[in-house]
Amino acid sequence: MKEKQLVEIEELQKVCEQGTFSLKLNWDTLRSRVGKVGEDFFHYEGDRLIGYLGIYDFGGKIELCGMVHPDYRRQGIFTKLVEKALVTAKKRDPRAILLNAPADSQSAKGFLAALPCRFDVAEYQMKWQETELTDYEGVTLRLSTEADKAMEIELDVDCFGFLQHEAASYYERIKKERLNTFVIVYEDQVVGKIRVEESDGEAWIYGFAIAPAFQGKGIGRKVLKQVILKQQKKGNPIYLEVEATNPAALKLYESCGFRSYHQQDYYVYVQGSDSISRPLL
Repeated sequence: MKEKQLVEIEELQKVCEQGTFSLKLNWDTLRSRVGKVGEDFFHYEGDRLIGYLGIYDFGGKIELCGMVHPDYRRQGIFTKLVEKALVTAKKRDPRAILLNAPADSQSAKGFLAALPCRFDVAEYQMKWQETELTDYEGVTLRLSTEADKAMEIELDVDCFGFLQHEAASYYERIKKERLNTFVIVYEDQVVGKIRVEESDGEAWIYGFAIAPAFQGKGIGRKVLKQVILKQQKKGNPIYLEVEATNPAALKLYESCGFRSYHQQDYYVYVQGSDSISRPLL
């Protein structure tokens, strides 16, 4: 991907969203892909980008998310982008291929209705709302080092359901993309991790995990409060994502002042299907 294409993707995203829904394009990952090929698929009319789709590899699962300019829909453009992306995704032999769509996007629902897929899970995008924060001492955060590698891999296995080799591969990808992970230290032990990405005046929380043996001790709540306070001082709005099937995490985030404002739906592509019905986007 070229720097110029990042600008084109951002401009197209604004046109497609128009304030009615939010596309999940994983901008921290997109920015790390400048100069790389094979992860992004484009459709131009002349020199104008009117269709884009990206694939994202998350520990044995591959996610697809994209868009087409409203004036160019129902011409088969997105269908072609998806077909190309599926060829690449299937070669990686993932456990699952997931198609991501904003819950409020009617055009996305129409597209998915013609695709061999089934609904899998909903994910809430949450934003922190001003609330009083107390009782956040007793844990510390520091940047992870190579010495933390084994612990970080085990956290992805225990907390996110990765297989061991998937977690190891994901760890290497995060390091290669230079995405900063912080480890959580409690009573002189590393007991968890969290990633905080700052971009365009916003802060996003990712990969937040506490080792099972240390859950239920209030550690996660203290960590969240520390992250919030630091970002609040910088004037950054704070966001995160949580699956609807994780009520414990949802309750934790709400107790710290996070409120849901968008929903993303994920659909599992039924592998073995060789065609997509038409007409589509």
